[in-house]
Amino acid sequence: MPRPKICVVGASNIDLISYAPRLPRLGETVPGTRFQMGFGGKGANQAVMAAKLGGDVAIITKVGQDIFGDDIRKNFAGYTMDTTHLVTTADAMTGVAPIWVEESSGDNAIIVALGANDLLSPADIAAAQGALAAADIVVCQWEIQTETVLAALRLAHEAGVRTIFNPAPAREQLPAEAYCYTDILCPNESETELLTGMPVATQDEAVAAARVLLGRGVGTVILTLGARGSLLVTPETVQAMPAPSVRAIDTTGAGDCYVGSLAYFLAAGKSLPVAMDRASRIAAISVQAPGTQSSFPNAADLPAELLT
Repeated sequence: MPRPKICVVGASNIDLISYAPRLPRLGETVPGTRFQMGFGGKGANQAVMAAKLGGDVAIITKVGQDIFGDDIRKNFAGYTMDTTHLVTTADAMTGVAPIWVEESSGDNAIIVALGANDLLSPADIAAAQGALAAADIVVCQWEIQTETVLAALRLAHEAGVRTIFNPAPAREQLPAEAYCYTDILCPNESETELLTGMPVATQDEAVAAARVLLGRGVGTVILTLGARGSLLVTPETVQAMPAPSVRAIDTTGAGDCYVGSLAYFLAAGKSLPVAMDRASRIAAISVQAPGTQSSFPNAADLPAELLT
């Protein structure tokens, strides 16, 4: 059987991760317990998760002409991903993300310096049109320029390819055409609140906010609600999907783990509820280990029923 084909458009970063008993307050210095480097960026994370599950993944991204960019290229090659459209530029450094992790809770704070990711352009997307059209699913996030996201969603939509847009990191204004080119919008709580100006503290509130997003033209909304699980809202259906109860060690990248898994299972032909359930269970596994991509489980480490 052919492997599910996923094309991911987004950012690639190097994560610089510091662990401490608690996060510092403004102006405060807190002694850390350890430091590590890892691969990150929302696009890269979601692509790697789909590849770890067995997907045939193409990545459209941009890195600097530096050692971090070389390392990212080698990392993708290790997952046998298609890097034809991994573009190198001499005009900016590779993106980096310094991350602070509070060991007692697993919560984190992140500053992203996007660097080369900001230079990924609609022209780069046009050059990768073949990869977009060949995919079963195209996945975008908001860690690159909005016009670049729109170009990718538009080309995928015109090619009849199903699209997932994860509007992260959170911003307030999404151009109207993005909703029309998006088959599945997958925001978290804070992103939903920013996009709609509505609270999502209860399920009724979350459903009401999702219906506002549907009214803007998106086909389906999947809200990720952390420990509360996820919520599927379509014009005809509302379905809550609980999350497994686990002790989180590090929540960094959990949302990307979810989206990458969701894309894989949908590309493999699973229904939305099944794909959501499996993605939630895999994300719950990831938060029980430190790091970002390094915390994402491989297919061989998962229960067989998650992959059949």
